Amino acid sequence: MLTTLAVENYRSLRDLVLPLARLTVVTGANGSGKSSLYRALRLLADTARNGAVAALAREGGLPSTLWAGPEVHGRAVREGRTPVQGTRRTKPVGLRLGFAGDEFGYALDLGLPVPGESAFNLDPEFKREAVWHGPVLRPATLLADRAGTVVRIREDRGWAEDPHRIGLTDSMLSEYADPRACPELLVVRDRIRSWRFYDHFRTDAAAPARQPRIGTRTPVLDHDGGDLAAALRTIQEFGDATALATAVDDAFPGSTLSVGNTDGRFELRFHQHGLLRPLSAAELSDGTLRYLLWVAALLSPRPPELLVLNEPETSLHPELLPALAALIATAAKEAQIVVVSHAQPLVRALEQISGEVASLELEKEFGATTLRGQGKLDRPAWQWPKR
Repeated sequence: MLTTLAVENYRSLRDLVLPLARLTVVTGANGSGKSSLYRALRLLADTARNGAVAALAREGGLPSTLWAGPEVHGRAVREGRTPVQGTRRTKPVGLRLGFAGDEFGYALDLGLPVPGESAFNLDPEFKREAVWHGPVLRPATLLADRAGTVVRIREDRGWAEDPHRIGLTDSMLSEYADPRACPELLVVRDRIRSWRFYDHFRTDAAAPARQPRIGTRTPVLDHDGGDLAAALRTIQEFGDATALATAVDDAFPGSTLSVGNTDGRFELRFHQHGLLRPLSAAELSDGTLRYLLWVAALLSPRPPELLVLNEPETSLHPELLPALAALIATAAKEAQIVVVSHAQPLVRALEQISGEVASLELEKEFGATTLRGQGKLDRPAWQWPKR
C-alpha cells in the first residue's frame, strides 16, 4: 500500500508531500490543485510504460507544466507590501514525482536537456530515478539508482560492476527488465502498471456504454465504458454478485440488473418495479447510467494495486451519493483508493461509512497548492534523490 505521495514543481504543486491511507479523499475549492494531483498520479503511471515524455507533450511540454512562480516568496511579498517579481533560478529546473509504501519507494526527476542543435530540445530527460526498499530513501535502502544514462543495480555485496545504460528520455522501469539482476525493479514496475484511473465517463446519446457490443469476459471495465454489459455479467458470474445486487438496490430500491445475449452481443437490461419491460442502456438517464458504470469499475473481480477516481459524483443526484460512498467503501476492502472530489456530501458519507478514510483538503497559498493544516513537522518523511 502507498503511504506517501510527493510532487515538486508540477503546475501548482510546488512542494507537496501527502500521507495516503487505504481510502483517501482529496477535496478543495475549484483551482486548489485537485486536478493537478490527479494528473500527477497519471504521469507517474505513464512512466512505468515509458509514456511520461508523450504525456507531458500532450500537456504542452515540460515548460508548460512546471511551477510558474518564483523559487521562494520574500517576506515583503508574503506581507503584501510588494508584488511578486521574477528572480533568477539558483536550482536546476526539474519536475519531481515519487511515492513510497510499506515495501518500496520510487522517485523520478525530469529536466530539460542541455541546449544543442537538435530539434527536440524541449523533450524532458530523466536526470535521476531511484527505487528503494521501505518508506524512506536512504543510501542503505537503494535498490536501483539511475543518473543520466547509467543505471546501477545493488547486489549482495554492493553495486554491480557493470552498469546498464539507457536513453535519457527512457525510464529505467520500462527499459531495464532483468529479473535476475533486480527483481524488485520489476515488482515496482508491474505494481505501477496495475494502477487504474477513471475520469468522467461519457453518458451522452452516442456514448459507448449505451451501445450493444460483442461480449467477452471483462474483469476490468474499459475507460470509455463501452464494455459495461460484459463487465457487469463478469461480476455476476465470476465476481461478487451479492455486492453488485446490493449496490443497485441501495441506489434504486427494488431494481435489478440482467444482461441479454443475442448472438454474442451483450445488452444491459435494467428492471424497475412498476414497469412491464426492462430498460436498455440507451433508455437510462445519464445519472443512472453513470452510477452503473461506477458499479462495474469499483466491483472489478481483478482489483488493482491503486484505484484513482476523479470526481465520481459528476451528474449524480445527491440522493445517490450515500450509495456511491457505500460502493467505494466496499471496493476499498480489496484495493487502495484515492477519490478526488469537491462534493462534501460524498466526503461526509465516506467518513461515516469507513473508519479508515483520510480526508485531505487542498488550498492555495501564493499560487502554490498546500495541504490545509499541515505544518512542516506534520509532513511524512521524504527525501528526493539528488542530481
